[in-house]
Amino acid sequence: MSRNGNRISSLDGLRGLAAGIVLLHHVSLIAQPWIDPAGWALLTQSPVKLLLAGSEAVMVFFVLSGLVVALPARQAGFSWARYYPARVFRLYVPVIAALGAAALLVVAIPRDPSTMPEGSWMQDAQATSVSAGEVLTQMTLLRPAYPIDNVLWSLRWELFFSLLLPVFLWVALRVRRFAVPVAVLTVALIFLGRTTGDAALAYLPVFLLGTLIAVRLADLRVRAERPRVRRALPWLAVLAGGMLIASWLARPLTAGTVAADLLWAIAAAGAALLVVLAVVWPRARRALDTRTMQWLGRISFSLYLVHAPILASLCYLLGAEQWWLACLIGVPLSLGIAAVFHTLVEQPAQVLARRAGGIGAALADRIEVRAIRAARRRALARAS
Repeated sequence: MSRNGNRISSLDGLRGLAAGIVLLHHVSLIAQPWIDPAGWALLTQSPVKLLLAGSEAVMVFFVLSGLVVALPARQAGFSWARYYPARVFRLYVPVIAALGAAALLVVAIPRDPSTMPEGSWMQDAQATSVSAGEVLTQMTLLRPAYPIDNVLWSLRWELFFSLLLPVFLWVALRVRRFAVPVAVLTVALIFLGRTTGDAALAYLPVFLLGTLIAVRLADLRVRAERPRVRRALPWLAVLAGGMLIASWLARPLTAGTVAADLLWAIAAAGAALLVVLAVVWPRARRALDTRTMQWLGRISFSLYLVHAPILASLCYLLGAEQWWLACLIGVPLSLGIAAVFHTLVEQPAQVLARRAGGIGAALADRIEVRAIRAARRRALARAS
């Protein structure tokens, strides 16, 4: 497997693929009001939906985070004092920069929602004005809605998972022998969250699926080498794709029913299976290790953060009826700006994160040394 240190490169490729799908998903939402119902059904209720499955791609992100954030925590020498400040800087610096840039676009380009199709993503999900208070509160990642840069809703759950990583890891390690039934129970919790409207219950357990993969990764690799399992891997890939979009494929029969919520929860299991295949299936690894996929993976976080405000701004700038031109320009423009954002913001944020982690670890070491010295002084005082 191609690696960069302890990094699994195929997972970078999968992250890039997921980011590209989210971009295409938002393009499809812009186009939706202009597509007849039969055409929209063809796009969303067929295997073509795999290319437009934005919400499901976010589930892939969540499983990936559960895996790649938990893996280093299991290694010798891991420091929580280093992890927390580094993780906070790694998340917040790009988010603050992207949200600030998105706010400037809202100010610079007038937005009249009445010019957009009724009930569309452009009318309902985009900020039409900003204030300093709105920007500051959305920067916290503690709000349920983010109209200035609406993809930030998922970063809220990334933040919560990052803070709760010790709990997720503790649970995964305690139940690792029963990973499969626990994964089934996890999907049931996601289903319960979906049916009750509890967003925390609908999304946070998805991260647990990734953490379960992290604690069983070595076993999964060994099992994937068995001839019978190796022959089944292509079929498992088909199964994973079907699970990921099952709620869409079955929509004509299940729309508005509990079955739709169940299939939506099963998409999380499909996302987990895709992540496993990206690690253990040689054909998937080769595809995800290509130069294009690795480049997308490298800029994936930046692409995720910047593309929605760019697409929305172009639509308002060019006008609703020129939606196709906004998308035609917006896709390559989003990729280009994401590459620049990665260089100018995300990479410096990674450097700051490492420095913050180093400072946190050094402070923890000093506190530990002082505690040991104080304990020794107390012991000597008692002895005398």
